[in-house]
Amino acid sequence: MAKKKVLIMGAAGRDFHNFNTYYRDNDEFEVVAFTATQIPDIDGRKYPAELAGSLYPNGIPIHDESELKTLIQKHGVEEVVFAYSDVPYKVVMNKSALVNALGPDFTVMGYGRTAVKSTKPVISICAVRTGCGKSQTTRFVYDIFKKMGKKVVAVRHPMPYGDLAAQKVQRFAELADLEKHKCTIEEMEEYEPHIVAGNVIYSGVDYEAIVRKAESFDQPDVILWDGGNNDLPFYQADLKIVVVDPHRPGHEENYFPGEANLIMADIVVINKMDSADAKDIETVKKNIARLAPNAQVVEADSELTLKGDDINITGKRVLVVEDGPTLTHGEMKIGAAAVAAKRHNVAAMVDPRPAAVGKIKFTYEKYPYIGEGILPAMGYSDEQKKDLETTVNNTKADLVLSGTPIDLGRIIKANKPIVRVDYELKPKSGFESVIEKAIKAKLFN
Repeated sequence: MAKKKVLIMGAAGRDFHNFNTYYRDNDEFEVVAFTATQIPDIDGRKYPAELAGSLYPNGIPIHDESELKTLIQKHGVEEVVFAYSDVPYKVVMNKSALVNALGPDFTVMGYGRTAVKSTKPVISICAVRTGCGKSQTTRFVYDIFKKMGKKVVAVRHPMPYGDLAAQKVQRFAELADLEKHKCTIEEMEEYEPHIVAGNVIYSGVDYEAIVRKAESFDQPDVILWDGGNNDLPFYQADLKIVVVDPHRPGHEENYFPGEANLIMADIVVINKMDSADAKDIETVKKNIARLAPNAQVVEADSELTLKGDDINITGKRVLVVEDGPTLTHGEMKIGAAAVAAKRHNVAAMVDPRPAAVGKIKFTYEKYPYIGEGILPAMGYSDEQKKDLETTVNNTKADLVLSGTPIDLGRIIKANKPIVRVDYELKPKSGFESVIEKAIKAKLFN
């Protein structure tokens, strides 16, 4: 019987996970290729034979998504699996229309078929969009377990932008691990805050191998799934927490697969209450009530603090640097540093666009909706990091106001002072007790 020919559309995350959990050892299918988008410079590689299994001794090629039509025709593809996230429904169905017009079926795999079962209790913390505050929520829940005397490790949604075979299983417990695993800025933005807080966090490519390593090596009482890119959890979760963002009202019902996360939620966190408009908060609350009527709803602020040698930024001309993915495919026009700039009455947020070079200039062209006067901290490659440094140093400002979660001064050599904007979850009344009661009821009853 001929194998069904499959192509998986992805962005170096969910695509590999779907393959590993369903297609890798399944001799009913032949995965002829992956396509890549969203993340710069991840095409042109192979999913390596070491990860692809015995059915794929030569690995599986990864092509740019622009080659989709050619690949379907060349390989006689019968099924295309859509496997990336944080996209509006219109984009998903536009892809479906193209694929269907070319002949193949268009498939979106569900949570049930791809979620790995851990031997430990699991809490998943996901979001409806990139940049909602999911990671700060994860760190807050991590601390709840510490107070309870429970041992916990976090597992982060994949960010494998380098040597995929070498990144099969990664464990981060100290800052030196960031260099050991040759992390990009985007990876460090997720791992570094956990490390600084004294937490252990895993990531990589093969999420069954990752959870088995975490279970055996750290022997935790519980595992926290620190979801990314508003994707569905990779593990079967005993308690599902989902974060929503009132700065983007309506996105919770219009983006894939963020709406699915919201529908599945046991607890919904409305974050950034302190900086959102009341009418937008009300819109989000109405959508939560309709889509997740049985979920408990809790509220939180995103508390901002300034750190640096001189944190008096009032009246200064500042270059605002924000978390890259939040601005790009997350579509946020501002971030924590822009909010801090306005609160502290800076003289101006200097526009870095005239000074942008290379990959940073290309980022502005690709994502024209990035807010004026804001620089995304892009650093998926050494070239991109160098272009970021050059853009920072070419921008005429008094200082850099950095809203990226990492210490930007460790990554680039800036010719002006850097003031960091830290942001942590500040729960409103009743938040912590709701989480604690749910943990005891769902995990340790």
